[in-house]
Amino acid sequence: MHVRVAVIGAGFGGLGAAARLRRMGITDFVVLERAESVGGAWRDNTYPGCACDVPSHLYSFSFAPNARWPRNFSGQPHIRAYLEWVTDTFGLRPHIRFNSEVESARWDDEELHWVVESASGTYTADVVVSACGPLSDPRLPDIPGLDQFPGHVFHSARWDHDYSLRGKRVAVVGTGASAIQFVPEIVKEVEHLTVFQRTAPWVLPRADRKITGVERWLHDKLPVTRTMRRQVLWGLRELQVGAFAKRPDLMRPVEVVGKLNMRRAIKDPALRRRLTPDYRVGCKRILLSNDWYPALARPHVDVVDAGLREIRGSTLISADGRETEADVIVFGTGFQVTDMPIASRVKGSRGTTLAEEWQGGMVGLRGTTTTGFPNLLTIIGPNTGLGNSSMILIIEAQLNYLADFMTKLDSLGEPGRAALAARPEAVSAWDDEMQRRLSRSVWNTGGCDSWYLGPNGRNSTVWPGTTGEFRRVTQNVELNEYEVLRHA
Repeated sequence: MHVRVAVIGAGFGGLGAAARLRRMGITDFVVLERAESVGGAWRDNTYPGCACDVPSHLYSFSFAPNARWPRNFSGQPHIRAYLEWVTDTFGLRPHIRFNSEVESARWDDEELHWVVESASGTYTADVVVSACGPLSDPRLPDIPGLDQFPGHVFHSARWDHDYSLRGKRVAVVGTGASAIQFVPEIVKEVEHLTVFQRTAPWVLPRADRKITGVERWLHDKLPVTRTMRRQVLWGLRELQVGAFAKRPDLMRPVEVVGKLNMRRAIKDPALRRRLTPDYRVGCKRILLSNDWYPALARPHVDVVDAGLREIRGSTLISADGRETEADVIVFGTGFQVTDMPIASRVKGSRGTTLAEEWQGGMVGLRGTTTTGFPNLLTIIGPNTGLGNSSMILIIEAQLNYLADFMTKLDSLGEPGRAALAARPEAVSAWDDEMQRRLSRSVWNTGGCDSWYLGPNGRNSTVWPGTTGEFRRVTQNVELNEYEVLRHA
C-alpha cells in the first residue's frame, strides 16, 4: 500500500504530526503504532504517582487547548485521556494502524520512496516521520547475577500492577524523575525500602495544587484567560534559559532553594550529606517533589549512596560493598535516550542504518533531518531536548517544519517525483554550532554525568536556546540546505 506519509508512533509527536497533516488537507497517511492504543510514554508509564513535571497548560498542544485540567501538574491518566481526546477531535483514529511495530524502513533510490515493513503489512511512503520519542524503550543496566535473582524484577515504565509490594523488602535502583514519584507512593506499603542512589539529584519544591472550578470555568468561557496562563508559564521558562545555556554560575540561588527544601525534611546531617549533589544544579534534570525527602527520612528506608554492582541470590551488593536483602527490585533507570533504538531498523540511501551513521552521536539538521536519509523527519530528534520547559513547544515547532517540508516537496512537482536530502555540509555546520553553544552550558560544564551526554561526552540531546528561537529556526525549510533528488 502506498501513502504520502508514514508516521511512526502515536504519542504526542505522532499524533501532533497526524493532526498537522490533516489541518494541511493531507489525508493520505498512516500512523504505525506498535501498541494497542495511543499515548506513547503516557500509555506505558503507569507507575504509582506518575505525573508530568511541566504545568498542564503548557504541556499540551496550542491548537488543542484543554480548559479542564484538574491540577497544575496533571497525572498520567489525565494526560493519556487528553491524547485520546486529541485523536478523536482531529479524526485521527481511521489513520492509525495499531499492533503495527515497524520492523524496518528502507529508502529506495530508484523509486524515491521509503519501504516500511511493519507487523501489520508493508507500506511505501514518499515521506516518513519518525515520532518514536526518546522515552519509549526502558534501559535496564547489565548487572551480574540479575538473571539469578529469585525475587520479582520490573522497570518502572513497565509497572507490574498484578504484583503486590505490601510487606515486601523492595530495592529501588535509580533516583531520577520516575523514582521520585513512585517511591513516596510505595513507601507506604513496603516492609523495607532500599534506594540505590548513584548520583544525588537536585530536588526543588513542586508548586502543585488543584485548579479550582472557577478557574476552569473562566478558561472554558473566556479562552483568553487560558492563553494568558500558558503565555505566563512559557515566558517564565524562557527567561531561565540564559542561566542554563550561558551563565551556569547564575544557578547558585537555585541550589540554595534545593538545600532548604532538603533541610525541611531531612534532619539527620549524615543523610543530608549523602543526598546533597556535588554538581551544579541543572547539569542533570532538575526534579520537582514535595514528598521525596520525607519518604527517604522514614525509619524503614535506607539510602545507599552507590550504584548496584552485583547480585548474589537475594543479596544486592553496592559498588562500595554494602549488602542488602531484597524480595523485589524496581529499576527506575530511565530510557535509551541517546541511541534511539529504532535507528538500527532505518536504512538510508548509502546502505547504512541510522544507528551506524550515528555511532559517534546523533546529528540532525535543525533537529529534524539527517544526511543520507531523504524525506525522513524525526520529531524530537538530535539536540531538541529541553532542561527547563515543555517538549510540546519543540514538537509544535518541528510540526511547522514538517508542514513547510511538505509544501516545498509539492512545489518541486508531482508528489512522489522528487525528494529532499539534507546536505552534509549543512548538517555539519548546524552540529558545529550546537556543540559550540553547548560547550559553555551547565549541561556540559556542570560537573555531572547525565543522560544528556553520550558515551563520548558529546551532547547530542539538548537544545541550547529558547523555545522561541527554535520555533524561528524551524519555521521554514531552507532549500539551499538540501539536495533535490529527482527521477532519472
